[in-house]
Amino acid sequence: GGVAQVGGAMILAASDRDYKKNIKKIGKSSSGINIYQFEYKDKSKGEGVYQGVISDDLPTSVRKKAIKTDKDGNDVVDYSIIDVEFKRIK
Repeated sequence: GGVAQVGGAMILAASDRDYKKNIKKIGKSSSGINIYQFEYKDKSKGEGVYQGVISDDLPTSVRKKAIKTDKDGNDVVDYSIIDVEFKRIK
């Protein structure tokens, strides 16, 4: 799946640009991180429209701490480290 919650704190979401379609920038967080709305190309990662970030667009200062790699070698973002909420919006 696209979203996993581990131990109630770490929220990981599939964040590679390649996973997403209909990407539209909708704002910036207070720390300057771009916030996007998007849909997942693969419905197994999630259906509907989501708000979140794109891993390769994160500021370098945040990237090392927030980006993890999943079992397939793709980027996932730990949203508990950044000031953007990952959520389904439609």
